[in-house]
Amino acid sequence: MTEVASRELLPSMPEFGVFYEAVNGREPFPWQSRLAETVANADRWPEEAEEVGVPTGLGKTACLDVAIWWLASQADRQPAERTAPTRIWWVVNRRLLIDSTWDHAERVGETLSFAAREPDDAADPLKSVALRLRSLAVDSSAEPLEVVRLRGGVAWQRPTDPSQPAIVLSTIPMYGSRLLFRGYGSSRSMRPVDAALAGTDSLVLIDEAHLARHLMTLFPALQDCSPARRPLLNLARDVPRVVALTATGDAEGKRFELDKTDEEHPEIRKRLDAAKPTQLLVSEKSDQVRPLAEATVSLLSAATRPSTLVVFVNAPRTARAVRDRLLKEKKSGLADMDIVVLTGQTREREAQATRARILDGMGAGREFEDRTRHLIVVATQTLEVGADIDAEFLVTESCGVRALTQRLGRLNRLGRHPHARAIYVHCPPGRKRPDGGWPVYGTEPQVVLDRLESKIGLGETVDLGPAHIAAVLGEPDDDPGRAPEVLPALLWEWVKTTTPPVGEAPVEPYFSGIAQPDRSVSLIWRIYVPSGGERLWPRPTEREFVDVPIAELREALDPDEYVHRLGSDGIMVEVIRPAELRPGDQVVLRTDRGLLDSDGWAPDSHAPVVDMSLLQSGLPLDAEALGRLCDAPDRPLSALLRTVTGEVEDGDEVEDARREAALDELLEILRSCPPPGFTESDYGESAIEDWESFISMLERNRDITSVTVRGEVARLRSSRRDRVLNIDELDEMSMAEATADLDGHNSEVGARARRVASAVGLPTDLVRIVAQAGRFHDVGKADGRFQRWLDPGRNDETDAALIAKSSVPRSVWSAARAESGWPSGGRHEDLSARLVREWLNRSNGQPDDESADLLVHLVISHHGKGRPLVPPVADGTDARVTYELDGARVSCSADLSRVDWTQPSRFKRLNELYGPWGLVLLEAIVRQADHAVSAGARIRDLEVR
Repeated sequence: MTEVASRELLPSMPEFGVFYEAVNGREPFPWQSRLAETVANADRWPEEAEEVGVPTGLGKTACLDVAIWWLASQADRQPAERTAPTRIWWVVNRRLLIDSTWDHAERVGETLSFAAREPDDAADPLKSVALRLRSLAVDSSAEPLEVVRLRGGVAWQRPTDPSQPAIVLSTIPMYGSRLLFRGYGSSRSMRPVDAALAGTDSLVLIDEAHLARHLMTLFPALQDCSPARRPLLNLARDVPRVVALTATGDAEGKRFELDKTDEEHPEIRKRLDAAKPTQLLVSEKSDQVRPLAEATVSLLSAATRPSTLVVFVNAPRTARAVRDRLLKEKKSGLADMDIVVLTGQTREREAQATRARILDGMGAGREFEDRTRHLIVVATQTLEVGADIDAEFLVTESCGVRALTQRLGRLNRLGRHPHARAIYVHCPPGRKRPDGGWPVYGTEPQVVLDRLESKIGLGETVDLGPAHIAAVLGEPDDDPGRAPEVLPALLWEWVKTTTPPVGEAPVEPYFSGIAQPDRSVSLIWRIYVPSGGERLWPRPTEREFVDVPIAELREALDPDEYVHRLGSDGIMVEVIRPAELRPGDQVVLRTDRGLLDSDGWAPDSHAPVVDMSLLQSGLPLDAEALGRLCDAPDRPLSALLRTVTGEVEDGDEVEDARREAALDELLEILRSCPPPGFTESDYGESAIEDWESFISMLERNRDITSVTVRGEVARLRSSRRDRVLNIDELDEMSMAEATADLDGHNSEVGARARRVASAVGLPTDLVRIVAQAGRFHDVGKADGRFQRWLDPGRNDETDAALIAKSSVPRSVWSAARAESGWPSGGRHEDLSARLVREWLNRSNGQPDDESADLLVHLVISHHGKGRPLVPPVADGTDARVTYELDGARVSCSADLSRVDWTQPSRFKRLNELYGPWGLVLLEAIVRQADHAVSAGARIRDLEVR
C-alpha cells in the first residue's frame, strides 16, 4: 500500500465544534470556534492571531485543542505541503500552569488513544482525529498524540521522533535552554536532538507572553544569525511559529480578541460582568506580613459561612511568614481555617497533594455547600496564571498591572459569588534598590497605587472585574529590562555541543533578560548519594526535582561543604563546592540534609526528606543509606548487609542460606520502622500501605544473586529489571527483540530514517542521504575489539557474523570492554565515518561535496559527538577495520588515537548551509531512528514516495 493510497483511506475530518465538544463535554465559546476557522482558512497560523488577547477565565487552553484539530485536518496532504507544525509547545513562566495544563493535555491524549483502539465508527469524531494524527507518524503502534512535560531537573522525555505529533508542556527555561543547545536536564549528547525538536516544525504557544518577552524577541534574532541557510521544510514549518496568549497584552499590534458575538454569549457575559470590589490598604511599614494576615482575617471575619480565600505574595519566604502569622491567629481562636501554602519551589510529591487540596476546595465550577471550615491558600505568582480556581475572597501584596489583573482572575472567576471582595495591600519597599522600587516589579507598584488612589478613597472599594479593570488600572507600565544581543559568533559557540568552549556565554540572559536571568539549580534527595566518579542509581526523574535559585542554595550550604552534582550524562556524580554551581545544574542531596518540607524548599528545615525513588526502583544496599532510612541503632544493619551481598569474611564464601536469612531479617527491620514520610501522621493511611507493599515486593523478588553493578551501589530492585537507561548512552545494550545482526540493524535504521525524513517533508535528495546515513551509521562496530566487547565469548576465526547489540550484563560491561582491548572512551562512530570517507573516495558515483559532507557528519554525529570534533583516546593499534558498503569493500585504520581534523570545518560548512536547527533536525532523524529500532519499534509497512 502506498502512502498516497493510505491518505485516501483516512476518515473524514470533523468540524472543530464537534471535536471540541467530544473532548470537553461542552460546546466551544464563539471565539474558540472563530479562531479555529481563522487558522484553517489562512492555511497557517495567521498574523492576526499571533497574539490571542482573551481575558482570563475564558478558556485560552482551547488553543491546544485548535492546534491539535488543525494538525489532524492536514493529515491527507503531502508532507511537504503541510503547514500545521507537528509539535505543539505550550510554554509558560509558572510551573503550576504546566501541571494544570498537563491535566488537560494528558486527558486529550488519553482520550484520543482510547478512541483509536475502539472498533470502527465512522461517526466518531475522536476516532477520526486520532487515526488522522497517527497516520502522520511512521510507527504503526504510535500514540495518536504524545504528551510530554518538561518542568525542571533531569528531563529524559521527548517526542519519539520528528514525525510524531506531540504536545510538549514546558517552562520558559526548559524551552529556551533547548532552543539554544543547552537544554536543562538534557544530557550533553542529546542536546542537539532537543534543539531540533524545539527549533523546527513547532507551534510555540506562549501563555501570558508578557512574562516571556525576551524569549519572544529571541526568535527573529536567531533567524538573522543564519541568513543564507537552505530551508529544509516549507516556510510555515521550517522555523518555530510563535503565538502569544495573554489577557494583558500590548495595545499596539494585531490581536485576536473577543467580538460582539462573544460578548453577547450568556456565559461569557456572566464572567465579564463578575463583580470584584477591591479595597486599598496602605501600610507605612515595609513588613507586609502583618497587614496581609490582618486583611485576610478581616475578610473572613465578615463572611457569613465557611469560605475560600487566596493570599497572593511575591516571594516564597513571604508565603511561609504569612502562613505562620495566620496560624497564630488560628491558635488564638480568632478564626477557624485550613491553610495551604503553594510556591513554585515544590517537589511533585508534595505539590500533588497541595494541588488536590486547592482544586477540591476552590476549583472553578465545583459546589462546596458542605464546607465546614475556611480554606486559605497562600501562594506566590505560581498560582496567578492559568490556575482554574474560583475564590470568594482575595488579598494581594502590591504588584504590577499585569500581575494584579491575573491575580484578580482567580476571584469570582465564573461570576457565581456576589459577595466576593478583594484587598490590595501596599507597603513601601524593604531593601532599597537602585531604582527605589520593589523586588520583582520594580517601580510599578507605585504606579498601581497612584491609579487606585485616584479612583477610591480610604475605606472605599472599586470594581476591578474584567469589564472595568482596564479603565481603572490603565496600560501596564512594567519594564522587562533588556536582554543581550544574540550574535552569530555566540550561536556558533553554543552549537558546539560535544566540546563546549571554556568560558562560553551563559544562555539564561538571552531568554530571561539581564536584570532577572533564570539562575536556578535542580535538587533531588536520596538516601544514598554516590561518591565522585560513581553513577547514581536509580536514574532520577523530573518528579523528584525542585528548582531553587543558586544564591539561596549557596546561602543554605556551608561554603566548604561538598556538593554532589550530576554530570552531563545525568548519571555520573561529581563532587564540587557550592561556589562552582552553574545554572541548570542537578544536585543530589542526602535525605538527612533537610532543606525541604511539605510546603517545598525550606532552607531552615533540618527534618529528613522522603526519597521519592525508593518505591518505584528499589533499595540501595548501603549501611549508611539504610541508617538514614531506618532509625534502628540497636540492629546490626552493617553486618546484615555484608551477609546479604555475599561479602567474603576471613576468606569464607557466604552460603546462600545465610544470605536468604539475612535478607529476611533486614526486610523485617525495615518493615517495622517506616521512614519519615511513610507514617500515617505524615501523608495519611495510604503512605504506610505503600511502604508495606514496597517491602512485600522486595520479599517476592529476592534478587540477591546479582546485586552489584560496576560503579553503582548494590541494591534490591522492586522489579525484575532496572528501568531502561538512556538508550543513546549505552545503546549497544539496548536491543531486546529487534534485529541483532549488524547488517540487519543498519538496514532497519536506514529504512526508518527514510520513512521519517519523508513523513516530515524533506526534499528527495536529503531523504536519500539520511537513509544512507542510517544504513552506514554502525559499520564501525565491525572492529574486532568492539565485536569481542559485545560478545566476550566470540571466536574471531569461527564466528563470522557481526552483531550490533550485546546481552552482556551491565555488571560486567566495563570489565568486558577492558578484556576486549577496546580503548576506554573510544567511539565506534569515528570508525564508521572513516569507512564512509573511504567509500566516498572509491565510489564512481560519489555525491557532490555538500552531500558527502552531510553523509559523513550524520554518521559521525549519531551519538552526539563530532560537534565539532570526536576527541581522540589512547590507542595506537595497527589493526584495520573492514566492511562492505553498498557492494564496495572498504578498509581503514582502527587506531582511535588519530583525529579527523577535517570534521570541524565540515561541521561549520553544514551549519552555514542548513542553519544550526536544520542540521540538528537531520541528525535527530537518524539518531531517533536508531533509538526506535534499538528499542524494537514497529514501522508502518508503507512504500513512502
